[in-house]
Amino acid sequence: MADPSSYRPKPGQIPDSPGVYKFRDEHRRVIYVGKAKSLRQRLANYFQPLASLHPRTATMVTTAASVEWTVVSTEVEALQLEYSWIKEYDPRFNVKYRDDKSYPYLAVTMNEEFPRVQVMRGHKKKGVRYFGPYAHAWAIRETVDLMLRVFPVRTCSAGVFRNAASAGRPCLLGYIGKCSAPCVGRVTPEEHRELAEEFSDFMAGRTGTYIRRLEKQMMLAAEDMEYEKAGRLRDDIEALRRAMEKSAVVLADATDADLIALAEDELEAAVQIFHVRGGRVRGQRGWVTDKVEAVDTAGLVEHALQQLYGEECGDAVPKEVLVPALPEDAEAVTAWLTGRRGSNVSLRIPQRGDKKDLMTTVARNAQQALVLHKTKRASDLTTRSRALEEIAEALDLESAPLRIECFDISHLQGEDVVASMVVFEDGLPRKSEYRRFQIKGFEGQDDVRSMHEVIGRRFRRYLAEKEKTGEWDPEGVVEDPEETGRPKRFAYPPQLVVVDGGQPQVAAARRALDELGIDDIAVCGLAKRLEEVWLPGDDDPVVLPRSSEGLYLLQRVRDTAHDFAIRYQRSKRTKRIRTSPLDEVPGLGDTRKRALIKHFGSVKRLRQATIEQICEVPGMGRKTAEAVVVALAQAAPAAPAVNTATGEIMEDDGGGTA
Repeated sequence: MADPSSYRPKPGQIPDSPGVYKFRDEHRRVIYVGKAKSLRQRLANYFQPLASLHPRTATMVTTAASVEWTVVSTEVEALQLEYSWIKEYDPRFNVKYRDDKSYPYLAVTMNEEFPRVQVMRGHKKKGVRYFGPYAHAWAIRETVDLMLRVFPVRTCSAGVFRNAASAGRPCLLGYIGKCSAPCVGRVTPEEHRELAEEFSDFMAGRTGTYIRRLEKQMMLAAEDMEYEKAGRLRDDIEALRRAMEKSAVVLADATDADLIALAEDELEAAVQIFHVRGGRVRGQRGWVTDKVEAVDTAGLVEHALQQLYGEECGDAVPKEVLVPALPEDAEAVTAWLTGRRGSNVSLRIPQRGDKKDLMTTVARNAQQALVLHKTKRASDLTTRSRALEEIAEALDLESAPLRIECFDISHLQGEDVVASMVVFEDGLPRKSEYRRFQIKGFEGQDDVRSMHEVIGRRFRRYLAEKEKTGEWDPEGVVEDPEETGRPKRFAYPPQLVVVDGGQPQVAAARRALDELGIDDIAVCGLAKRLEEVWLPGDDDPVVLPRSSEGLYLLQRVRDTAHDFAIRYQRSKRTKRIRTSPLDEVPGLGDTRKRALIKHFGSVKRLRQATIEQICEVPGMGRKTAEAVVVALAQAAPAAPAVNTATGEIMEDDGGGTA
């Protein structure tokens, strides 16, 4: 591990201008590439005290042994050079989207003398027009089969084409009218290229021209009593319309746009792209990446744009690119995209209308893709076994923790304090054994005390269950509404208890177990912000590698407990609001009730507020505020009198009503 101060440039050496920088390790391998408007300001951020850096950034700067930079003229040049270097050096600490090369495209090889329509995968080639990507190759073949009736472009391979040309006989498609047979000279190279151009224009969304032209030809053939020709044209029109129906209209203004959405957590991010051409979704693709560097949503968007358009031809960059967040250097990225396209490109966040609705759909697909990725990763037996082994090794356990229980505390500013317990066995959730606890002994934002209480309650019941043969006493445990009957027995303990939190929560859990005389259950905590694993009594956390399957499993267990607790806490809060004294205030609906609770945090604090303070809440008038004060005062035990003019509670001196 290198000391960053050993290779820190001297003051004044770093220029205050745009550029691209590279961090290299002791073997001179490039491990990180970045760009900056000001190299001096950006590089200074890397040489702060390690404790103030993001853990991933700290890991990078301690792995590096040197830093170097290249000055450029503009931010656009910096963006281009950064992409080129990332592609060339493949740095380990840069975000790299794992692009699935299996996505099939419909390609028209305009770079050949006789253009060919075919399915293509992998990297794109110059001189080839691409449409898609499609989810499945069979979807492309269905579309092509329908369109060859109208645009009989060559689809055969080079070998088949040469054999047909040498034999002087076309292939089967030439005989049935689905190929213009340029191999035997039925059409000239110019005529065949024109067919390929029309095919490409139709696929690009310019469909109305060809439909109207065919309809006009059909009517003329019918007027001339050429009914067979009219019938063929009618069938051609129907085939084109069926091909168009395979991609529904999503934007009424026939927009050409790409919509990019993200779903992310602490370790990974999923990207989904919808390609809309002529108002129709022409293709969809998705990537998943490990967040190997400290990067936010805007940074992920910038990396996605670089990968998506870095090698694309100009016609693949649409007029509009819609994103969930603008990159830090939005103007430079827009200029770069404009240069790739050759004309203006709009890079923006959709705010309303059809585009906003479609972006929501893309975001939902991104979330589903991330969930599917994690599900596949978690369901693999080999991966789960490796994760449990890594946890055992990192925590110095005697064996793999086959049963893991995780606890989390949730509350709203100290009220409605609840706890959750989730169970994972063999690396998989066991939902039937999830439990929820109400923390009734006290109110307040004391997660440590709450954690101590819930751990103690759970394991006191374990000891009681272990000592008797009767039913487990479920007192104090709130059953999941989805469960029926009595809670299942907990006559056996977990090998590992995980708490959501850092050193204080871990110490509280360990203390609760020690008080019960339980010393054969391991305890650890996972701090959410830095993803550090804490052990009882240790001053420093255990840092698992970012790519560790063990860290991934611990994170999944912790997140599951957190979500389970949040859902329970919200349900309790909803019930409390519905049965609050505010229900007695005439004309006060649910929206303003929620606004009051959100503004003051609790009914207790709202009861202490004056009329003027209540009037500060959006939507609250003075008359309603007075009614709220009166209702809360009347609902309180031994309610004192309230001065409705000032909203102040008046003291009772014992001689009657003040």
